[in-house]
Amino acid sequence: MNNLLTLFNSDRWEEYSQGGFWGNDTLYSLVRGHAQRTPDRIAIRSAGGDLSYRRLVDLVDAFAGDLAETGVSLGQRVAVWLPSRPETIIALLACSRNRYICCPSLHRDHTVGDIVALLKRMRAVAVVAEAGYGADASKNDLFAQLGEVETLRKVYRLEKTDGGRAPGIIAPAGSVAAAPKGNPNTILYLAFTSGTTGEPKGVMHSDNTLLANARALAADWNINETSVVYSLSPLSHNLGFGAMIMALGMGGQIVIHDLPRGASLIDRLIDTGTTFLVGVPTHAIDLLAEVKARNLAGIGRLQGFRISGAQAPQELVAELIARGIIPQSGYGMTETCSHQYTLPNDDPRLIVESCGRSSPGYEIRIFDREDQNRELAAGEIGQIGGRGASLMLGYFDDQKSTEDSFNRDGWFMTGDLGWVDENGYLRITGRKKDVIIRGGHNIYPARIEALAATHDAVQRAAAVPVPDQRLGERVCLAIMTRPGKSVDAPEILQHLDDAGLSKYDMPEFFLRVDEIPLTASGKIRKRDVSDWIADGRVTPEPVRFQAKTQ
Repeated sequence: MNNLLTLFNSDRWEEYSQGGFWGNDTLYSLVRGHAQRTPDRIAIRSAGGDLSYRRLVDLVDAFAGDLAETGVSLGQRVAVWLPSRPETIIALLACSRNRYICCPSLHRDHTVGDIVALLKRMRAVAVVAEAGYGADASKNDLFAQLGEVETLRKVYRLEKTDGGRAPGIIAPAGSVAAAPKGNPNTILYLAFTSGTTGEPKGVMHSDNTLLANARALAADWNINETSVVYSLSPLSHNLGFGAMIMALGMGGQIVIHDLPRGASLIDRLIDTGTTFLVGVPTHAIDLLAEVKARNLAGIGRLQGFRISGAQAPQELVAELIARGIIPQSGYGMTETCSHQYTLPNDDPRLIVESCGRSSPGYEIRIFDREDQNRELAAGEIGQIGGRGASLMLGYFDDQKSTEDSFNRDGWFMTGDLGWVDENGYLRITGRKKDVIIRGGHNIYPARIEALAATHDAVQRAAAVPVPDQRLGERVCLAIMTRPGKSVDAPEILQHLDDAGLSKYDMPEFFLRVDEIPLTASGKIRKRDVSDWIADGRVTPEPVRFQAKTQ
């Protein structure tokens, strides 16, 4: 038996179970129930073919049985390093069945060295991985280095899928041992944060914390057994992972995003009958470009589109609505799940300007940046704190980080800055540490980036600090333009002014770059831009905004 220190306690169980947010089902027991009631209904669609709920449970039971025969014990870690493919889901459900802990948050942009280090850190006893996958696959072989991980008992090597190989890790072969009694309050999911601000932390979730958010979102957006959910975000990322939990927990279908390069996303959405799409603004922009090129009035059965990771531009929201697709703006993080979102009947202005309201079972408050124990009133900018049924159960092997992430009253401090209006709608203004302080004046990069992104020539924008001997910091705006488009400094500054940016927040340096990298979750890696400037690899151009004369 493996015992982990977590934040679960009887008071928390009583509060959230009585409120109807936590229950006795695990993710596996829900999926098994769907298989018993409607065995032939499709659960997963992928390039390798469709998996019914009955076939999915058979594959899960086979893998769970093999792990048990290997000697994996309750609470031990099973790691998954795969692109988005059904085997990730099979591994997760097997862990839910046998009360193991699954870590599928190992990303494509990890190197072999990164993965080996994380396997050691989590003390993994089994790993499922694809040959030739990862950032340095052409130079390093994960399987040749797994001998360094002393805790490993079993390695499952999968080859790249070619569309002809049926999904599965272990083929079903007769009967398997009965599953242990499920416990939805033990740790199921271990997810390492993207680490854009430091060493990744291992976030721990139970079946109940994951399902609490899934149930709330599904109820508010009418996700049920007839729904087809398609995630453009990878299953290794919290956004794609959450979409999968929601779809399978409700008995619907999850579509794996494994299209060949150059294939039509619209055709795939229509062919699969997708009703709800999950992605980031870049995905929505690309999708609309194809819609316009084909002069389409809609996209099959598609009705909803969760757009996360950054603010959706007004034009984007309007064009989706015009085609019968309701965008959902949202906010969340690995620690809290997707607890904040707009509703289908919300005013389009709220979809553009806000991240929506807290889901049932979760609540947020805004606290002073300098005193995280002092709550602020509606309309004031401060650090976002939250608590509720979908909140993590702590950081793996890191009591200090767990304790440091809460204020004295038990609110989880997100490190993000924002404000709420009188109706509870949240607006994000930036990271707590993502504030540029120019001569004592606080400038929030998120607003500059959001406004810059509304220019039709801008594909990505990053506002970063440039050191200044007198003022401390000044703002540099880095721009990556769309193919065939261009924009110069005076034009972008005028655009920011026209969009409502204060002259006191105007960038004083401008930088054109060919590429602004993204994290595995689709967020801009601003740290890379800052490093380029610090290392002298790029030289920002000094600029000064000149207001139009009347």
